[in-house]
Amino acid sequence: MGDAMRIYGVTADGAEIEQYSLTNETGMEATLITYGGILTSIRVPDRQGRLSNVVLGFDRLEQYEAEHPYFGAITGRYANRIAGGRFSLDGVEYQLPCNDGANSLHGGDAGFDKRIWKAKDLGHAVELAYTSRDGEEGYPGNLDVTVRYSLDAGNALRIDYEAQTDAPTVLNLTNHSYFNLMGEGEGTIYDHILTLNAERFTPTDSTQIPTGELAPVAGTPLDFRRPKAIGPGQRSSEKQIVMSSGYDHNFALNRDGLAAGELGFAARVYEPSSGRVMEVWTSEPGIQFYGGNFLDATLTGASGRLYRQSDGLCLETQHFPDSPNKPSFPSTVLRPGERFESTTIYKFLTD
Repeated sequence: MGDAMRIYGVTADGAEIEQYSLTNETGMEATLITYGGILTSIRVPDRQGRLSNVVLGFDRLEQYEAEHPYFGAITGRYANRIAGGRFSLDGVEYQLPCNDGANSLHGGDAGFDKRIWKAKDLGHAVELAYTSRDGEEGYPGNLDVTVRYSLDAGNALRIDYEAQTDAPTVLNLTNHSYFNLMGEGEGTIYDHILTLNAERFTPTDSTQIPTGELAPVAGTPLDFRRPKAIGPGQRSSEKQIVMSSGYDHNFALNRDGLAAGELGFAARVYEPSSGRVMEVWTSEPGIQFYGGNFLDATLTGASGRLYRQSDGLCLETQHFPDSPNKPSFPSTVLRPGERFESTTIYKFLTD
């Protein structure tokens, strides 16, 4: 159910930010705010039934307003990278802000993670709405977006995305939560055991833009088809790992036999000491596995502890990076009269 809303804080510009909590019969709780649609906390039981927050984040609004690596946020209009911040659509070239070296990342200088969303408490869910105006961060079309967070009795947190546009545009939406199944601030994710339902990944150049190739994971540190610990590969000397300072790669999910929009298994993470397990199910064609490479002990989390490299991992369900410039990748174009729909579920279990 959706708990009573409370005011989380007031932005530097004087806007009130609301906080909502979703709880279920087992005691699991997911808390979100209207600034960036950020998931500030997800409390789930370990094998002894003890609840802990398993996502990285802060306890004050001003920390979310300051520079941070997209903790828990809705990212868009285009999650991940677009090469040179440029793309052409129907013969028109668009220039976006380049906020990641020469590339545009997660929607630009002020993406969806920095916008204030309008919330509606649905009792069992919270629905967030935002209208991105034509030309915002360089993107064409007025885009109406809704993101609905819901929690069921089986400890599954579901995120449903919908969008419509009045002019052709490109769109890629995800949630950028950093998970640590030992608990927020409790150490690295090196001993987490990861499985990814992917035979192929999209290799990148030195600026983390895909080359356009779909390469087999077999024989590389990116092979998670069978469960294995994250640590050894995260510290590997393999070129793809070195160039991105650890895992930061998009995997092409196995979707054979699945219809468009149908949920498929994407990933499973197991943390041995707590017994916590997280499964990821999605309708998206890809998942970005990021090993928290650039957490550098400059940010203090909700626990009061500094976040160090690999203190959290991201499993961002998405379309592929730089798809607007890669015709062979699944299309991210949305046109008037079409409805963008996407669903991802993070389901929490114990061994």
